[in-house]
Amino acid sequence: MEIHNETELSEFILLGFSHLEDIQLLLFVAFLIIYLLTVLWNTLIIIMALVDQRLRTPMYFFLGNLSFLDICYTTTTMPQMLVHLLSERSSISYMGCMLQLYFFFSFLGIECLLLAVMAFDRYVAICHPLRYTLIVNKAVCLQLATVCWSGGFLNSAIHTVYAFRLPFCGENQIDAFYCDIPPLLKLSCGDVSLNQMLLLYMGLLMAWTPFLSILLSYTYIISTVLKIRSAEGRQKAFSTCSSHLTVVLLYYGSSIFSYLRPVSTHSSVNARLVPLMYSILTPLLNPIIYTLRNKDVKKAWQSIMGKF
Repeated sequence: MEIHNETELSEFILLGFSHLEDIQLLLFVAFLIIYLLTVLWNTLIIIMALVDQRLRTPMYFFLGNLSFLDICYTTTTMPQMLVHLLSERSSISYMGCMLQLYFFFSFLGIECLLLAVMAFDRYVAICHPLRYTLIVNKAVCLQLATVCWSGGFLNSAIHTVYAFRLPFCGENQIDAFYCDIPPLLKLSCGDVSLNQMLLLYMGLLMAWTPFLSILLSYTYIISTVLKIRSAEGRQKAFSTCSSHLTVVLLYYGSSIFSYLRPVSTHSSVNARLVPLMYSILTPLLNPIIYTLRNKDVKKAWQSIMGKF
């Protein structure tokens, strides 16, 4: 029987990209640009949704929530990662690690729920257009947004409490660029079966259930769109959904791969590269994907710029 000596850790070391010493400065510049662009573009979407009358609809209300969420998402990890890229020591306090994990995992769950709500909004708009304003009214929008945010924070609280109740036996190097559950579980010398079970079952609730509801919504949407006789009408309907579906595939594809598998299968490459997709690149791409072919956003942007 193997005996472990439990020690009280005061800090963790985030290995991050420390193995790429030769290009630390290049990575710093690249990630700094990505972070600034992410904050800038998502802030512009929020401003346009608040200022322009044409964008005061349920669709842009949820898009504004997504933009604010993406700003919070990246701010949870990137500023510290930028500091670590310029520092010889990339440490984070025990409490700091706990808070970072809590907020990051909160935003992860909120985005899963929010993407499902946005799919529901598109389903009602395309499949029940005459009842759209009745079904997706202001009160319903606020209620759905509240469920998304409160659900994400509650889910993260459960994971965080159980993760930091685990014993740690001296090893304090987290093989990631931020405090995350899978690499943290690998450091524990205790029984992590309950944590893995929580990841699985809460993942079914917070990730797979919203994902399946999105697929169901788009099944009805595609079926309805294909019945539209006008080619122009079909193209317009598909264009309003293609951006959201692209974001869903990018986000869910990487996040599900990262969390819904055994901890033992998490390699160093996966711990660093896979989270880059859903925690850094997706928040950067979201505003681009949603506005690239969106005429309403382009008109709102031109209207705002015309005032200066």
